[in-house]
Order: sequence, then C-alpha cells, then structure tokens
Amino acid sequence: MQLINIGFGNMVSSARVVAIVAPDSAPIKRIIQDARESGALIDATYGRKTRAVIVMDSGHVVLCAVAPETVGTRAAGEGVEDDEK
Repeated sequence: MQLINIGFGNMVSSARVVAIVAPDSAPIKRIIQDARESGALIDATYGRKTRAVIVMDSGHVVLCAVAPETVGTRAAGEGVEDDEK
C-alpha cells in the first residue's frame, strides 16, 4: 500500500485517491459542504488554511494545508521510488 504524506503526520492511501484539487472554485466548495453535511469530511488542516482538497473513491473528502502540486509530487515521487526498489 502506497501512502501519501498530506502534512502534519497525516497520510492517505494513493490507491484510493480520485482527485487532488484546489478549494477555490464553487463546485469544489459545494463538494466540501456536501461532505460536511453527510459526515464524510476529514479536516487534516490543523486549523490552517485549506490549500488542497483530496477526493477519495470511498466518497470521503480530505482537506489539507499542503498545496495540490506538492501532494501530487509526493504521490508521483513515492510511486517512482518504490518501483525502483
């Protein structure tokens, strides 16, 4: 199982990630609100500004304080690193 570090010691399974997006657009804000209302929102920001939203295949939505580009790079970097071993 590949894990992606999303900051502050939190990790998500890379196999379960559907999308990593910025939280600025109205559709993403609606996704966040819907997840909050249904109990499927996981806030891993530790009180900091949300910079990336991770949508999981289980329907959960994860908020993190790390930029989407950084999370994507970590996901790609970890996958390449493990393939080389």
